[in-house]
Amino acid sequence: MTTAVKVDDTAKSRLEELQAEIRLRTGRRVTQQALLSRLIDDAYASREDVIDSFRDTRVPLSEDEIAAMQRGRIASGVETDEGDIDELLYG
Repeated sequence: MTTAVKVDDTAKSRLEELQAEIRLRTGRRVTQQALLSRLIDDAYASREDVIDSFRDTRVPLSEDEIAAMQRGRIASGVETDEGDIDELLYG
């Protein structure tokens, strides 16, 4: 069964470029359907990356986000070492 999927002109053009480059480098003709299937299989195999690409926030933080976090820091003037942290956490 075949289903039509609408893509914008930019996506269609990129698909055609990939198709042409595959033929140029491998000498094999690949249909756009086969190419799309391969791309979907690859995206499915790395689905976490694909899902993350649709998130509003990303890690690592941008330079502006890092600067904003650093502006929010305060210095109490008291030096803290590992022993102090252990004492606070574990008693």
